[in-house]
Amino acid sequence: MFENVEIVRIFLERGGSVLLAIFAVTFLMWTMILERIWYFRRMQPREVKRVEGLWRERSDHDSWYAQQVRALLISEVRQKLDKSIPMIKTLVALCPLFGLLGTVTGMIEVFDVMAVSGSGNARAMAAGVSKATIPAMAGMVAAISGLIFSSQLERFSRDRAASVADHLTRESDSRQVVSESE
Repeated sequence: MFENVEIVRIFLERGGSVLLAIFAVTFLMWTMILERIWYFRRMQPREVKRVEGLWRERSDHDSWYAQQVRALLISEVRQKLDKSIPMIKTLVALCPLFGLLGTVTGMIEVFDVMAVSGSGNARAMAAGVSKATIPAMAGMVAAISGLIFSSQLERFSRDRAASVADHLTRESDSRQVVSESE
C-alpha cells in the first residue's frame, strides 16, 4: 500500500503542479459520470413510473391542453436525464487543455535550464521534459475515458427520453383503440 502511495507521489512530482489540476478535474468528471449512472439505474425508472402514472390518471389525452401536459412531462424527464451531461462534456474538454498547459510550463522549464546551464545538461532538462509530457498524457487519457462515457450517457439519455415520449403516445393510442372497439 505504501509503495503505491509513493509511486503516485513521485508521478505527481514529475508531472508538476498542473497534474494536480488534471486529477481534480478528472475526479470531478468521474464523480458526475458515476452520479449519472446511478441516476439512470436507480432513480430514472421511478421517475418514468411517476410520469406514466400522471399521464394515465388523465381522462383526456387528445386535446391541445393534454398534449401540452404531455410535452411538459416529457420535458421534465428530459431535463432530469440531461442534468449533468453538459458539465461532464465541459470537463472532458478541459482535460487536454490542462495537459497542454502542463506541456507549455514544462517546456518553459526546459528552456530555462538551457538558458542557465547551456544545452549540454541533459539530466537537468529531463525534469522539464517530464513536466511537459506527463500532464499531456494524463490529460489525454482522462479526456478519452470521459469522452467514451459522456457520449454513452448522452445517447442513453436521448434514447430514454424518446422511449418515454413514445410510451405516452402509445398509451394514448391504445386507449383510442379500446374505446373505438367498445
